[in-house]
Amino acid sequence: MTACGLDFGTSNTTLGLHGAGEPRLAALEGAADTLPSAIFFPRQGEPLVGRAAMAAYVEGQQGRLMRSLKSVLGTSLIDETTPVGRQRLGFRAVIGKFLAEVKARGEAAAGGELREVVLGRPVHFVDGDVAGDARAQEVLGSIARDIGFAELSFQFEPIAASLDYERQVTGEELALIADIGGGTSDFSIVRIARSHAGRADRASDILANEGVRVGGTDFDRQLSLAMVMPALGHGSPLKRKGLSMPVGIYQDLATWSSINRLYDGRTARTIRELEREAAHPDLVARLARAVEDERGHGLALDVEAAKIRVAEAGETVLDLAVLEAGLSVGIAHADLVRHTGLLAERIAGRIASCLATAGLAAGDIDALFLTGGSTRLAHVRAAIGACVPTARVIEGDTFGSVGTGLAIEAGRRYG
Repeated sequence: MTACGLDFGTSNTTLGLHGAGEPRLAALEGAADTLPSAIFFPRQGEPLVGRAAMAAYVEGQQGRLMRSLKSVLGTSLIDETTPVGRQRLGFRAVIGKFLAEVKARGEAAAGGELREVVLGRPVHFVDGDVAGDARAQEVLGSIARDIGFAELSFQFEPIAASLDYERQVTGEELALIADIGGGTSDFSIVRIARSHAGRADRASDILANEGVRVGGTDFDRQLSLAMVMPALGHGSPLKRKGLSMPVGIYQDLATWSSINRLYDGRTARTIRELEREAAHPDLVARLARAVEDERGHGLALDVEAAKIRVAEAGETVLDLAVLEAGLSVGIAHADLVRHTGLLAERIAGRIASCLATAGLAAGDIDALFLTGGSTRLAHVRAAIGACVPTARVIEGDTFGSVGTGLAIEAGRRYG
């Protein structure tokens, strides 16, 4: 029997296996050990997950794409239903279908049934709501049991990442683990030592945990609202003096979990009415096309890809020809920093609290271990690094450190 660690992420999911030998990440889509947390329900046939789900949507297949599934945990949406083809499914069932497929693919890689799992969880599913946080964990655990896990437990995601990092060290050190993912940013201060790795109880080595519900999808949203949505009329005036286009429509269009609520027919009619009242109807016509043609998820994917290109190359051009021939928006790194800088500051602001809880000064931290996709953003890295300026910066496996660490923990708990 093989124990496993499941890192169900807002943007990507991994599954770590711990049988004989070293922990390893299961191949979940072809040779890839990461699976985008996306599911596509076609009009006919079985749902698709991961890259196949997003490809089906981009290729224009008729159906429903859902992404950032983890973001509904801890919200009232988890108890609601959503239209999928000719039926309505609860969000619990949607998450269950996705995770059941992850489990099945993990079992294919392991060569046997997976019955024991350590589930990764953010330090806070929900900011400032202890009851909501506990509820989110309970729901995730319930879904895991429903899909066939007989034994399960939880571990904080940054603690899991620290277990992966610990395999690299030779001495003892204090490490700040920064896991900046798609939906949350989490920090742990951990005493790291190879000699401690086999201990059954590591509680004394965990000095502090902190987190905030800010992640990569929030950066996408802010970038979309600031740089893309104005081309669709966001912030533009109506003919009646003192009135402008309603903000809510644009906020929903820029937010993964809210895009589908625009496709109800009523919203399209409202936008066409606003187009007649708009001072710049040509801009609002683009918004109407985005909603009527159900281009919202495609726009969100394009904004995310543009953010990554800006992070890597410093600038990019976002092609919006699907809404109007020749339409595009240029985005530079300065734009990304200007419109998402406050998010980076909010993330880094949790480090001071983490240090205070541990009773440490910034100079006491020996190493800063970075994992999670949003650590690729230079201004996020800079904001975090400035909080512990003397620490060595260690690059973890961007998407795999948490899953690997959860596998290590699964081996310890269930091996």
